[in-house]
Amino acid sequence: MLGVLVLVPVLLGVALRTFGGPEASDGAPGIFTQITGNGLFLTFAALSILVQLLLPVSVAVVAGDSIAGEAGIGTLRYLLSVPVGRTRLLLVKYANAVVFCLVAVTAVALSSLLTGLLLFPAGPITLLSGGTIPMAEGLLRIGLVVLYVTAGMAALAAISLALSTLTEVAIGAIATTVVLVIVAQVLGAVPQLAGLRPYLLSSWWNDFDGVLRDPVATEVMGQGLLVFAAYTVIFGSIAWARFNGKDISG
Repeated sequence: MLGVLVLVPVLLGVALRTFGGPEASDGAPGIFTQITGNGLFLTFAALSILVQLLLPVSVAVVAGDSIAGEAGIGTLRYLLSVPVGRTRLLLVKYANAVVFCLVAVTAVALSSLLTGLLLFPAGPITLLSGGTIPMAEGLLRIGLVVLYVTAGMAALAAISLALSTLTEVAIGAIATTVVLVIVAQVLGAVPQLAGLRPYLLSSWWNDFDGVLRDPVATEVMGQGLLVFAAYTVIFGSIAWARFNGKDISG
């Protein structure tokens, strides 16, 4: 999964290098329109694509398999036979999923940076709001993007972990997580349902572009982090309540 994630920025960079980038719409600069002029923008573009499906699928596989996979093959029973509490085991499983989120997002960012620097010029970044920042500050803002996207994926991992405690079939938890992501994105794309968008987890994943504003859109990104935290607490609590009352028979 990490290999596929890392390959996407390379393919995107090669395609843009070969065929050129899109034209700016209405004269307004966008992330994709600036890649050919500054390779650092490849990181923002790659994450904006991957955060829609491939990253969530990868997170769903890891988190959805964490409990259900162990229960399905019968090893969960033996894990709980050692002197370790269920709460601690659940926390370790979630921590493992969060670490995977961080590694996956970081791998994408590093792959994008390397590809962008090799294929395109690099230098000061022209922000979407029109200002310009030095390259060093641009790299720092990419680090903020990595942390923001990781937080969003960690919230999804909490959902998948909760689903994983409800079944002994890992593919069921994984598939359900992916379906929920797709349904949320469809609901968020329907103009008549605009009132639901603030409550949909996927609606906040792309708000990392707030780092490309001057000043940084801390209010919007802060709201996104609060949504991520709320999802993590709610579904983490569901996972804890279900796992502590779960009858381990396999």
